[in-house]
Amino acid sequence: MKTINQLPNLKGQRVIVRVDFNVPLKDGAIRDDNRIVQALPTIQYLIKQEAKIILMSHLGKVDFKDPVQTADDMKKNNLSPVAGRLAELLKQPVTFSDATRGDKLKFWINTLENGQVLLMQNTRYEKGETKNDPELSKEWASYADAFIMGAFGSAHRAHASTVGIPTVLKEQGKPVAVGYLVEKEVKNMTKCVDVKPEGHPYVALLGGLKVSDKIKVIESLMKKCDKILIGGAMAFTFYKALGHNVGTSPFEADQLDFAKKCYEDAKGKIVLPLDVVVADAYDGWKEIRTVLISQIPDGFMGMDIGPKTEKLFAAELLKAHTVFWNGPMGVFEKKEFTNGTIAICQAVKTLGRKAFTVCGGGDSAAAVKQFGYMDAFSHVSTGGGASLEMIENDGHLPGIDVIGD
Repeated sequence: MKTINQLPNLKGQRVIVRVDFNVPLKDGAIRDDNRIVQALPTIQYLIKQEAKIILMSHLGKVDFKDPVQTADDMKKNNLSPVAGRLAELLKQPVTFSDATRGDKLKFWINTLENGQVLLMQNTRYEKGETKNDPELSKEWASYADAFIMGAFGSAHRAHASTVGIPTVLKEQGKPVAVGYLVEKEVKNMTKCVDVKPEGHPYVALLGGLKVSDKIKVIESLMKKCDKILIGGAMAFTFYKALGHNVGTSPFEADQLDFAKKCYEDAKGKIVLPLDVVVADAYDGWKEIRTVLISQIPDGFMGMDIGPKTEKLFAAELLKAHTVFWNGPMGVFEKKEFTNGTIAICQAVKTLGRKAFTVCGGGDSAAAVKQFGYMDAFSHVSTGGGASLEMIENDGHLPGIDVIGD
């Protein structure tokens, strides 16, 4: 895998950088600019190299089935606010092209001088983006002399901007490489994929809502890990499969057989909660209780792991030499149900540098940031889906594999 520092002289070269600017927006304002900040080292390096920098990113989704919905999605997922914020961070102007292909985009690219930056409108405004359309890939590739993959959070998608462009450029003998963020992500995530003997005990912690989202990662982790701790709503699918009443807690009926077999095949590797914090409604509840997992009352739903589980999970984590965490332990967005997720963060902080600890992006990364534990982890990934798929696929992601020889 070639890295950005290994590329030949880039002065005056048109370099497409696939970045991850899929930031949360509200009324056109950026609520969290972390993904923009993470891309800065790669962009700043290219500026110093006096390249002509063309940035591409998606933002949200665009539904092309309904014209009204398409127009609404495009309005909502307009990348123009990102250009303004990026200019502030870089302390230099950033050209924004509202065109995603054709003469207008080519005009803006041709106006670039060495060291200048252009941000193209949302790649998903193009219907062919998510289908890795060959014609779209070929056209986009024609704008560039080199390609940098800088979007780890999109590396698990085989789209035109992630796989199509570098494929075409490689066929033409033009250089492709990964940027600093992707280089860092791959280096750190590989330690959770290929765990050396000294990296054991290896403890994985999985939370979130759905077992179905994590079937493959559970199967992969079963081969790699010494313990898999399961919290969050997905624990209720396991408990339902084992014959327990889960009240009104969410569970996946079509995953019960898998959950039961998985638990039995694990032979003690899978650790489930002992107790749970329950409420009589998701919103507007009148009563909150902490009960043993086997004693969830009818009409109540699980909202967080309980104190006995916090201690159990912390004890397992404190034995670890490697930790991978993806998915919160409860509905951490509501202050009454933050304790479980905070307890995990605190256990990792207590571990300190005695273990290599990774927070695998997504909601768990949002929680880590919200509660002020970013520095407690060895690595906080910028890609929830990508980090999971990297573990599932033994280190392979299409947007990274394409960069390799």
